[in-house]
Amino acid sequence: MIVVDRPEMLVVGHAVRTSNADEMEPGRGRLTALWARAGSPGAFAHVPGRVNENIYAVLTDYESDHHGAYTQIVGVAVRSAAALPEGMVAVRVPGVPSLKLEARGPMPAALLESWQQLWKHTESGGTPPRAFTTDVGDPPPRGCRHLRGGAVPAPLSPDPLDPDAPGSTRRGPGPPVPTRRAPDPCPAPVPVRPSLAARLRRRRRAAGR
Repeated sequence: MIVVDRPEMLVVGHAVRTSNADEMEPGRGRLTALWARAGSPGAFAHVPGRVNENIYAVLTDYESDHHGAYTQIVGVAVRSAAALPEGMVAVRVPGVPSLKLEARGPMPAALLESWQQLWKHTESGGTPPRAFTTDVGDPPPRGCRHLRGGAVPAPLSPDPLDPDAPGSTRRGPGPPVPTRRAPDPCPAPVPVRPSLAARLRRRRRAAGR
């Protein structure tokens, strides 16, 4: 793992509140539906001010560490979020020094391996320590998926309702999106897709955990 300067960005998309534990329990996970919605044709075609057509996953508003709840937003990078489409939220990703991992190889096995590397780094007290503020899953260039998580602790927790606060989310018209303000929240890298969660469940059960 290396540390890079992550650029600031603004992402607009759909959000859910979940946890890794929920994603491992059949019937409780929310990421399957989130990614199915984000992956549907033209899912973000009506979002104004798109920077490109890439889809990003932002994990923020962490309750504690990778064992706690977090909010995941899947969407597109935009120049501004003055007018949010119905049911979508905006999240500002701060430009900070961040840990960077690359998942190379067949998916989702390579992605699972990268997640496990980051969890091992966290639980072993690796240096630099994870800040647990905001993580970003970048689109995969040439078959590689980037995982970037904040490495330097933020001095203040972001306000999830303030779109101008780094790492914050703002709701647009439509049903409210559940978010929780966490003291110095924590992230985990990129989205856990259904097949990835299923493989993780099987591996943990086989290991007797």
